Amino acid sequence: MKPKLFITRELFPDVIEKLKQYYDVEVWDRYQPPPYEILLEKAKEVDAMATLLTDKIDCNLLQQAKKLRIIAQYAVGYDNIDVECATRLGIYVTNTPGVLTEATAELTWALILATARRIVEADHFVRWGEWYRLRTGWHPLMLLGVELKDKVLGVIGLGRIGSRVAEIAVKGFGMKVIYYDIIRREDLEKELGVEYRDLDQLLQEADIVTIHVPLTKDTYHLINEERLKKMKRTAILVNTARGAVVDTDALVKALREGWIAGAGLDVHEQEPLDPNHPITALKNVVLAPHIGSATYKTRHAMAELVAENLIAFYEGRIPPTLVNKDVVKIRPPGFK
Repeated sequence: MKPKLFITRELFPDVIEKLKQYYDVEVWDRYQPPPYEILLEKAKEVDAMATLLTDKIDCNLLQQAKKLRIIAQYAVGYDNIDVECATRLGIYVTNTPGVLTEATAELTWALILATARRIVEADHFVRWGEWYRLRTGWHPLMLLGVELKDKVLGVIGLGRIGSRVAEIAVKGFGMKVIYYDIIRREDLEKELGVEYRDLDQLLQEADIVTIHVPLTKDTYHLINEERLKKMKRTAILVNTARGAVVDTDALVKALREGWIAGAGLDVHEQEPLDPNHPITALKNVVLAPHIGSATYKTRHAMAELVAENLIAFYEGRIPPTLVNKDVVKIRPPGFK
């Protein structure tokens, strides 16, 4: 009998068919995520789960999932999963790193450019008739933005995505790049010509600050009121990492009061974002609905990697992108 697999959202049909060769697959077919009660019920029944960031996989759920052996996360991040608890219980946790680097880096640049050149504001200016009402096709002071050449890009987190964003800045826009990371990347300093700064120095020096760190206890509200006040009044903040790395209330205050010039956000502390949230009323912020990896190529590659991890585990092999490597000491891979 095949092990049971519960997938918490619809994936690509060809990937589902591949998984059906190894698993008895059930897919949650609604657009919204399954409620916690459903997750808990399914976790008690199945041997494997494929999850998203919106699925709360806490220790309470894991302790009741007596048959569960592997959670294949359809994302790079896994802050929705209690990995420490999973490890203690011998449950493997995998993610999808690498395959979404390019898409997320490109989306980061889309937000940088959209914010710096006021693209969304300009679109509204045309679409809502303000351009027409002003009765002039061109004005020297209309919608002035910021050029990027020779500006300073500050990258917080020089991992896969952060380093690709830095590379585009140096090679594509002729920018100076400084970075902060808990790990000094001297290899990339030589390769790309980027320079290390401590976090406060970076915030004081950068014209554009872009965030590429995971959400942990240490990075929660890393960018708070105190740090926003260290930034230049002309600076732009971009976040394509995790919403809670930035204190949203402090950011609203900074944007309203002019501590910084603008922001571009793909991630938010509460998702989906309430359209009545104060940040939605601000002209100097570009908002996107967590679409960093949203290209056909990348989302399919993520699904393929989820399948690769699940198939490897089924065959008794260590999954290629295992997060909690210590779990191997507790239980070997496989369902035997």
